[in-house]
Parts: sequence; C-alpha cells; structure tokens
Amino acid sequence: QVQLVESGGGLVQPGGSLRLSCAASGSIFSINTMGWYRQAAGKERELVAGIISGGIANYADSVKGRFTISRDNAENTVYLQMNSLKPEDTAVYYCNALVVVTTRSTLDVWGQGTLVTVSS
Repeated sequence: QVQLVESGGGLVQPGGSLRLSCAASGSIFSINTMGWYRQAAGKERELVAGIISGGIANYADSVKGRFTISRDNAENTVYLQMNSLKPEDTAVYYCNALVVVTTRSTLDVWGQGTLVTVSS
C-alpha cells in the first residue's frame, strides 16, 4: 500500500548535473530512513547516500563532495542533487525508504529505479 515514485534520470554529459526526486505515498505514519542506491552493469548494488529523519546524512566515498541528499518530511520526499558527474556514475538509481506503517510495524519499500547515463 506504500509506493515510491521517482523522477529525474536521463542522459547527461561528463561534468553535468542531474537532480533525482522520490516521493512516497500511501499508508504512512512516518519514515525513519530514506536513501539512494545504484547498480552499474556487472556490479553489486551499493548505497550512494542515506538520510535519517533527524537530517543526518552519509555518503559513499566515491560521491562525497559531488552529491547532496536532502528530504522534505512534510511531503515524504527525498532528493539527490548530483554535480560533476563522471562516466563511472552511470547506473540504475533506486530510491529506498523504511516506512513506519503503524506504531507496531515497518515496511522496507523500493522504487522501480531510474537510469542515469553519463556519456559524451
């Protein structure tokens, strides 16, 4: 009953920027953690950035200084601003949220993914 809707992926040249958005909807009491993962061809899925409800964020070493994660708790939305993009950033990016459905239950929810391609 909880769904994540993503937007913002596409094709961009090296050095360019993209902003990904992910909005959660449905039976939501609150959201503990939101984040972005990515999976490149032939590689394992990895955490890119995560942010807790209090606003503390963490990043993979490969994106520190280039990517910024933020969230709007009132709108149940998380963003990923990606600057100075490199070809190695090419991957399918997935939104993830740990949703508190009721005071006694939680649900781990994933978006369907959006493709980011960095190429000339």
